[in-house]
Formats: sequence, C-alpha cells, structure tokens
Amino acid sequence: MQGNLPPEAQEKLEDLQDLQEKAQQVAAQKQQAETQLQESETALEELDGIDEDATMYRSVGELLIETAYDEAEDDLEEKVESLELRVDTLEKQEERVQEQFEELQTELQSMLGGAGGGLGAGGA
Repeated sequence: MQGNLPPEAQEKLEDLQDLQEKAQQVAAQKQQAETQLQESETALEELDGIDEDATMYRSVGELLIETAYDEAEDDLEEKVESLELRVDTLEKQEERVQEQFEELQTELQSMLGGAGGGLGAGGA
C-alpha cells in the first residue's frame, strides 16, 4: 500500500514510523531510570537501619572503597533526586512524542480522506 501513497502521505507515514521508534526508545529509557530509582530508594531505606558507625563500602568500578555513612547517604540522596528528575523529564518527553504521533496520524488520515482508518491499529 505504501507504494500507492502520494509523496506527502508517504513522508507522513515515515515520520509516524520514526516517532514510533522514538517512543519505544523513550519508554525503554524511562523503564531503566525507574528501575534505578527504585533500587536507589530501597538502598536509602536500608541505610536507615544501619548503625552510623558501621564500616561501609561503595562500588567504584571493579573496586569496593570504604566510605563514611554520611557520604553514602548524601550520595544516595543525590542519586535519587537526579533519577526523579530524569524520570519526570522522560515522562514529559513520552507525552510530547505521543501528542506528535496522534497529530501526525490525524493529518495522514485526513490526507487519505479517512481511508486510513485502520492505520492506527496496524501502526501501533
């Protein structure tokens, strides 16, 4: 069917496919950031149950380096804040891509005179 489309419609269809790929990439990045955030929040919660005088280590590449309780807590809090911002940013980006996708899909359907009604089911 793509070979029979007018050039403008073909271009919009390609843009739709690009947006779909971008949406998948953003969703994967968001999932990864959410997982890291959850792990960091869990580590921070576990830190509350540890004696502040306990010997602690943090991973630096292949090494474990001794660290102070306060330093470990500060690092985890900073990481949680950073990941929360990352997740928020990715959620906004995901929403923008979805809006662009829907607008482009509507434009393409109107270009085709409503004949592309089944496009949404096949393109998603």
